[in-house]
Amino acid sequence: MDAVKARVQALRDADPGNQQPVPVDLVTASGSGLDPHISPAAAEYQLARVARVRNLDPDTVRKQVTEHTEGRQFGILGELRVNVLELNLALDAAR
Repeated sequence: MDAVKARVQALRDADPGNQQPVPVDLVTASGSGLDPHISPAAAEYQLARVARVRNLDPDTVRKQVTEHTEGRQFGILGELRVNVLELNLALDAAR
């Protein structure tokens, strides 16, 4: 519980103006800690800050998030997820 509280505080400190609820996947870890995906809600939570630090228009970042959001496996299994590695590579190329 202390680790989760510390992660929430770190997110709040990194973006003090962001009053959105913090998505749970930003403050918890997968079993391996190596999951390359985040939820669309987690991407949206970070969108303004990412756009600001990368000197990109938020609409450009939002478009890339949408393009790198993967659907459910076989159309029914799992949840929508954003491939963070591919998204970051696309944002690097957008500069």
